[in-house]
Amino acid sequence: MIITILIFILAYLLGSLVPGVWIGQLFYHVDIRKVGSGNIGTTNSFRVLGPKAGTLVLLLDLLKGTLAGMLPMIFDSHINAMLVGLAAIIGHTYPIWLKFKGGKAVATSAGVLLAYNPSFFLLIVLVFVLTLLISSMVSMSAMVTFTFATLSSLYYHDWILTIVAVSLTIFVFYRHRTNIVRIKNGTESTVPFGWYYQKKKALIKSAFYDSTISLRYSQRPIFSSSCCSNNSFCF
Repeated sequence: MIITILIFILAYLLGSLVPGVWIGQLFYHVDIRKVGSGNIGTTNSFRVLGPKAGTLVLLLDLLKGTLAGMLPMIFDSHINAMLVGLAAIIGHTYPIWLKFKGGKAVATSAGVLLAYNPSFFLLIVLVFVLTLLISSMVSMSAMVTFTFATLSSLYYHDWILTIVAVSLTIFVFYRHRTNIVRIKNGTESTVPFGWYYQKKKALIKSAFYDSTISLRYSQRPIFSSSCCSNNSFCF
């Protein structure tokens, strides 16, 4: 019983680690909670700190989820790794170090899945990447991927996996509720690649070109027919 409690506490504390905040403050002297979206996770780290720091935050968030999922094996316990990983996900979302104000736990959830079912993890990553290449939106990719994970979990006939997947999908949609509004309004932030980004870029470029042409024509002088009297040319 004591080992079980210890495992869940360690999983929560692992999830509570906030590499995005610490890397920003230590190396960039920036508190990412006060810049960009204010989120402590991978997407805002990429946006505020750059690709190198963002990649490092992504790997560390994945790692803490994976380590949490491996705790039952490390302690030779029969506790389901997915349930232990859920404690890490809660830790990331409500970290004790930040007064329980954390991130959306997308990368940490993926890390837990990596420890629990590596082949399913690879499938989920593929879905996420493909969705991102089409939508150019991390938020939409996350919601689509979690929905896919929930439906796909039925194939494995693993009721714990399915229950956790359903719970996380509902939670992810809730945490992305402001993103959903922005997606509907067409104002959601995009990554600088993908089909939607290129389409949006082309539309903006076309609109700018059309407005420039219209402005040029509107600024051309309007000549009166009276200036052309006495068979003279008007210029």
